[in-house]
This record gives sequence, C-alpha cells and structure tokens, in this order.
Amino acid sequence: MNFPVHIVAVGGLIENDEGKVLMVKSPDRGWEIPGGQVEKGETLTEALKREIKEETGIDIEVLNLTAVHSNIGEIIQRDASPIASIVSFGFTGKAISGELTTSEESLEVNWFDRDQILDVINEDFTRDKVKCMLDYKGRVAYVVFSRNPYILHEVQYI
Repeated sequence: MNFPVHIVAVGGLIENDEGKVLMVKSPDRGWEIPGGQVEKGETLTEALKREIKEETGIDIEVLNLTAVHSNIGEIIQRDASPIASIVSFGFTGKAISGELTTSEESLEVNWFDRDQILDVINEDFTRDKVKCMLDYKGRVAYVVFSRNPYILHEVQYI
C-alpha cells in the first residue's frame, strides 16, 4: 500500500527588541516570514529555529503556536509526484542573537514594522497566513485553503 505524502512545515513571526518583524525575500514567492519543512527526527520548534538561522542568521526563542494552515489543494512536487497536503505551523518568537544574513533561500532579509508587513507580501495565501499570526490573541487559528487558484475553505479559532 502506498501511503500519501504529507509535508509538515513551520514559519515564524519573529520580533526584535524594537518590535520589528523578521522577513525574508524568497526567490520564488517574494517577501514572507522565514520557515520551511520539518526534517526527519526534528520537533516543530527545532525545525523553526534551524530554518530561521539558515535563512536569516538570527537565533530565536520560540514563544507561541499561533496558527495551523492546511493546504488541501492538488500539489505536485518538482519530480511530478503528488503531495496529499501541506500542514504548516505558525509560531511567534523573539530574536535573541545573530546578524542578518542571506542564503540560497533568501535573496534579502530585513526587519519590518508590523504595519508594513502585509503591504510587502505578494501572494494572497501568504498574506492571509501572516495576518492570522499578526492577529493572534491567545487562540490558535486553524485555516484550510488550497492554491492555484487560492481558495480559503475554512477558518476556526481554537
């Protein structure tokens, strides 16, 4: 029996001491919060810390789980194999050390004022994802969507 492939990912809304939010400019998607796929044997928070360090040069403290986003649309990997879903966990965090640096996954890295973030994001699904995280008030957003075209199927706060 072939089991479906599911990807687990993490993303972080990371603030510095001045209250600015860390953003990366992806070669494929434009400006977004840093994050990526969880690797075998990693916890969600370990993956978040690793991804943010790799993409931005910043070490973080993870604070709160703010959102769970489930992409249920048809997803095809680069090798043409299907992915059943992508589940992404969004966290808040605080920068604790490091210097901004780019990587293969980040063309630019910068700190943005909270009220500027949504204006620099190009993709609708990324904007909605970050908006949920910015609006966090103690209840985790559970969001179900699909892309190409972007359709928001369900939003619950739990």
